[in-house]
Amino acid sequence: MNNLFGHRFKISVSKRNQLNQHSSFLIFFTGLSGSGKSTLASAVEKKLYDEGIRTFSLDGDNIRIGINSDLGFTPEDRSENLRRIGHISKLFVDSGAVVLASFIAPYEKDREFIKKTVTEENYIEIYVSTSLEECERRDTKGLYKKAREGKIKDFTGISAPYEAPKKPLLALSTECTAIEDLVEIIYEKIKEKLYTFSNE
Repeated sequence: MNNLFGHRFKISVSKRNQLNQHSSFLIFFTGLSGSGKSTLASAVEKKLYDEGIRTFSLDGDNIRIGINSDLGFTPEDRSENLRRIGHISKLFVDSGAVVLASFIAPYEKDREFIKKTVTEENYIEIYVSTSLEECERRDTKGLYKKAREGKIKDFTGISAPYEAPKKPLLALSTECTAIEDLVEIIYEKIKEKLYTFSNE
């Protein structure tokens, strides 16, 4: 590490924000499996895209199929998974994109690491607080059934803990509120931030 020197490029984040005419930051959706994180993030991305915002989505399963395919679900592997996600998110934020990341991210320390990596200013946390009972009722991937049968170890909410965020920007449940309504709630919260950027 002593022989590594970060290169400073001529095109800064602020210049990319000026070109795009919007700021760039990370919207991090956390919650139990089946809570509706990915569905909500996708709907928010569509809203932003329609508004002319440059976006990119990072999703738990997609990342694990690719760059993090070497990781399991032990606490250590979960932390490494999110360490990589933090740095990937920072790269996309630096590129001028609004990043929408959907991850269970069960441990507070790992979410804090991501916040520090992208900087607190560029981190928006949304807790998709759909109850365990509802997530298990949906069981969209059949994972809860397998976890209850002991076929999946370290499954969040069943045999592994989930530490709920202490101070998310928003805590939203997909149980009783339509996705389109939740999208509008999120958009109203981030709208001002989207169009606040440096003109230096």
